[in-house]
Amino acid sequence: MILSMTGYGKASAEFGGKKITAEIKSLNSKALDLQTRIAPIYREKEMDIRAMISTELERGKVDFSLYIERDDASAAASINRPILKSYMEQISSIANEMGIDEPEEQWFPTLLRLPDVLTKTEVTELSDEEWQVAHGVVAQAIARLMDFRRQEGAALERKFTEKIDNIAALLEQIEPYESARVEKIRARIVDALNSIPEVQVDRNRLEQEMIYYIEKLDINEEKQRLANHLRYFRETMQSGHGQGKKLGFIAQEMGREINTTGSKSNIAEMQNIVVRMKDELEQIKEQVLNVM
Repeated sequence: MILSMTGYGKASAEFGGKKITAEIKSLNSKALDLQTRIAPIYREKEMDIRAMISTELERGKVDFSLYIERDDASAAASINRPILKSYMEQISSIANEMGIDEPEEQWFPTLLRLPDVLTKTEVTELSDEEWQVAHGVVAQAIARLMDFRRQEGAALERKFTEKIDNIAALLEQIEPYESARVEKIRARIVDALNSIPEVQVDRNRLEQEMIYYIEKLDINEEKQRLANHLRYFRETMQSGHGQGKKLGFIAQEMGREINTTGSKSNIAEMQNIVVRMKDELEQIKEQVLNVM
């Protein structure tokens, strides 16, 4: 089963009056391109987080966030009482010395605007208990993204199977035109020669040249190779994840055989079929870029 590189996962948990949330999303990329935004308290664990992500995701352009949301009580700033008291005493002393009125009812608006009166206490050390919770949140977000990738991969596999079936059916539609094409080529060459009465034709040499010309237009090898590529594409899809690059290479080889078939198809019916095969293959090439 194949996996898509497109995915999204999110998980949260409560710890110590705060909500720890991990969010991760990925898009297609040739290699693992990982961008992280991690809350300061968890930055010491960034290498561990990167290792968790790279082990599971392998490829893709990945954006990861680990952040904290605090409840109202823990988010509220604290009043630093000693500093506030010191400011008040200094203002009273200066007012007495200078003979001016104290703020009286305006004490609090004045004092609360002074530096360091309002403070937020932040935990600067990460405890083992909190890291265990955060680690679980990260793991859960990654797992949900992988579930998303599996679902998208199953949808891609169904799409690829449909397109491969269509190309195989179109390949079979070419066969009836091949024998008729040979006769048309032969008749066209003979008619062209007969239209020039003064030309003497060596019939044996003519037959040899026509056989050589017709062999150059033969597409049996291309058909066989294309059929092999179609079968190999199916087998590769079933061989497990991490096959995106290989599927891309196979699609390129399929394109070579279809293009060669088109260049050798000198009747309109065959060329129309080749155009339809190219259209089916182009849709495969567009979507195979999303396969991990």
